Amino acid sequence: MPIRIDKKLPAVEILRTENIFVMDDQRAAHQDIRPLKILILNLMPKKVVTETQLLRHLANTPLQLDIDFLYMESHRSKTTRAEHMETFYKTFPEVKDAFFDGMIITGAPVEHLPFEEVDYWEEFSQVLEWSKTHVYSTLHICWGAQAGLYARYGVDKHQMEQKLSGIYLQDTLKEGHLLFRGFDDSYVAPHSRYTEIYKEEILGKTNLEILSEGEQVGVSILASRDLREIYSFGHLEYDRDTLAKEYFRDCEEGLNPHIPENYFKNDDVNETPCLCWSSSAALFFSNWVNYAVYQETPFDWKKVEDDAASFGYL
Repeated sequence: MPIRIDKKLPAVEILRTENIFVMDDQRAAHQDIRPLKILILNLMPKKVVTETQLLRHLANTPLQLDIDFLYMESHRSKTTRAEHMETFYKTFPEVKDAFFDGMIITGAPVEHLPFEEVDYWEEFSQVLEWSKTHVYSTLHICWGAQAGLYARYGVDKHQMEQKLSGIYLQDTLKEGHLLFRGFDDSYVAPHSRYTEIYKEEILGKTNLEILSEGEQVGVSILASRDLREIYSFGHLEYDRDTLAKEYFRDCEEGLNPHIPENYFKNDDVNETPCLCWSSSAALFFSNWVNYAVYQETPFDWKKVEDDAASFGYL
């Protein structure tokens, strides 16, 4: 089944060239199906790129998904046209009375700032608090994962000596876990960040399960046992050339970055990077939609409020 998005969204034509079925509002209205409602809080600077990456994977399920995009009013994007934001994105006041089966919170290029100094931190915190009773399962990615852990549990991020950039091996730790159904014992995924979360702080301050980790990346993916909170510090959604574009951008800005590890053949930046994580990405997003969202989200949203109260969220 398709994802339902505005047919004018730039990602639509890209996905159609890849034979990914995208449905517009009019056609979706004629189907007697209750679609899953997914909200994407897109904090990345190049909105269209991230939209396309995430929609590509969300479309890889047999379920019909109704997608909305959210942005922070307290931050003005410098790299995406205001017209695009006004046309395709909603503000928090516009969605706060709605309920969503799932939400994705992306990364953001603000790792150098303490969380409270991010210009949209207060608004971001409001969204997280609201999600406890209005979203069934939230998938946090990279900075979005670090920010979620800090806001919910007080787990802080820590600066690394140099940027972690490349394709890294991770081990799955919970055999048979629903999020990793179909995975091998190990898989590779892109990582791109300057900060990290310490494992001992996760174990000491949360009841979250660590589901995968790697020698170089540390903790990679963790989740609550009911799968309502999922935190991924890597970027399974990345395209083949995303790390390359980041590397060349950093070079142009005089940051003297190291070549992304395990990425370019023979570390030759003129070579086409090898794509070796797309199958894992497809599985992970499909498992999230199927097992954490579709099979668990209640028909009666009053149950979400009751659950939130019982777990002490309210």
